[in-house]
Amino acid sequence: MRLLAPGGSDHSTQGFTIISMASETKPLHQRHCVKCEPGTPPLSSHEVGQLLEQLDGWTVEDSEGHMRLTKGYKFKGFMPAVEFVNKIAPIAEAEGHHPDLLVSYGSVTVHLFTHAAGGLTENDFILAAKIDRIKS
Repeated sequence: MRLLAPGGSDHSTQGFTIISMASETKPLHQRHCVKCEPGTPPLSSHEVGQLLEQLDGWTVEDSEGHMRLTKGYKFKGFMPAVEFVNKIAPIAEAEGHHPDLLVSYGSVTVHLFTHAAGGLTENDFILAAKIDRIKS
């Protein structure tokens, strides 16, 4: 897989830099998000399908004209759900990729998509895998 990012000097092609994803052989939870700029292309349906196979319990849905990853987590009470969100926050901040989180009594729903790409990128799958590691 490769990611095209605007600008850059190595391997530039018409204003885009090809960022080789050499880490793609690593499990998703061991990879790191890369910064996306406006105009970053979203993944194809085929690429989304391949990456989705590496996640457990996540679904892809259409939301307001773009694809997003979604997963619900169940807890016994409100505070365990809040504690889960508090564990997600520093990971998301460190990765520079921030999910939409809905906290309800006994549950947290996580939505991921890349605003700059207007859809899903590998970053969404990387963060999803890291979030799953918190719960397990």
